[in-house]
Amino acid sequence: MIALSLAASTTLKVIRCATEAKRKSLAKPCHVCKEKGFYICKICKGNASIQWSPLYDPIHINPCQCPICDGHRLVLIAP
Repeated sequence: MIALSLAASTTLKVIRCATEAKRKSLAKPCHVCKEKGFYICKICKGNASIQWSPLYDPIHINPCQCPICDGHRLVLIAP
């Protein structure tokens, strides 16, 4: 019974690895993120801060931390 279980799990693992290798060889690389999985934040454009004022006609504009990327300048691409 143990040998049968070992053979079945090994076979499934080999099949899974083969399909994963086939998928990776057929997939095209991402040109948006340069294959890193992150892209530059579109709100702050990579500056980590935005110009913001609570008034409609601002007298003074304050730089604030970007709420989208939290100052990291990069946004993770969702799968």
